[in-house]
Amino acid sequence: MPGSVFSLSDRDLHPVQAMGRGAVLVVIGVALLVAAAKVQVPFWPVPMTLQTIAVFAVGTVYGARLGVVTVAAYLVLGAAGLPVFAGTPARGIGLAYMTGPTAGYIAGFLVAGWLAGWLGDRGWDRRAFTAGLAMTFCVVVILGLGWARLALLIGPERALDLGVVPFAPAEALKIAAVTLLMPLAWKVRAGRPGA
Repeated sequence: MPGSVFSLSDRDLHPVQAMGRGAVLVVIGVALLVAAAKVQVPFWPVPMTLQTIAVFAVGTVYGARLGVVTVAAYLVLGAAGLPVFAGTPARGIGLAYMTGPTAGYIAGFLVAGWLAGWLGDRGWDRRAFTAGLAMTFCVVVILGLGWARLALLIGPERALDLGVVPFAPAEALKIAAVTLLMPLAWKVRAGRPGA
């Protein structure tokens, strides 16, 4: 897999070693997703979390399979009632939170985690233009599914005004960051001995 650093089917490792390595990577990825959800950066018009960029990073670094497994593990923890999402526990926890207005965004994380991994497996994260395009696709998936869920609750126009437009400036900034940083990260990695 040209784009991913890790995968569940690491051919150089014994199957038990590969599973152990995969499990450790899932724990690290889930910790990153939780931290990204809890960090709020002051931004206009709404505070920004780092969730979408963390989902993208987990997917592209881990690859499609391990990326989606990691995001799924994060969602399972949230469904079990652990306060892993942005705004939890203040805005609820568990399935009640996951099936509320944020359900579409949460579902979007799973789809975007797979998509980022699939694109990363194909090397899209190695060049600035394709890395930015890949992040854009992931943001569209997350905001699109978030909008669709909100549209069922409050109508399409209000869902766009409340669930997409306020997040667009922050997401554009994250896309710009990915466009600049992902290719640089690959250059740094390529320069390491044994990389």
